[in-house]
Amino acid sequence: MQAVKQPLTNLQLELLKLYSRKVSEQDLQSIKQMLAQYFSNKAMDLADKTWDQNNWTEEDAERLSNEHLRKSSKK
Repeated sequence: MQAVKQPLTNLQLELLKLYSRKVSEQDLQSIKQMLAQYFSNKAMDLADKTWDQNNWTEEDAERLSNEHLRKSSKK
């Protein structure tokens, strides 16, 4: 027998459990803020790890920023 694919992720299922209860608009906004902060922290941790692995300096950051600006201005 083949397993049925779950259409929702584990995060979505957990949030559905949470949201099955009525919460105030203030609590909802706080929860959204906590989730945004959590994922922001994860992204920053990954960026810091990449920075450290590549031994980047402030000059590298400036160069990368300028490359990005040049590429986006060509579009």
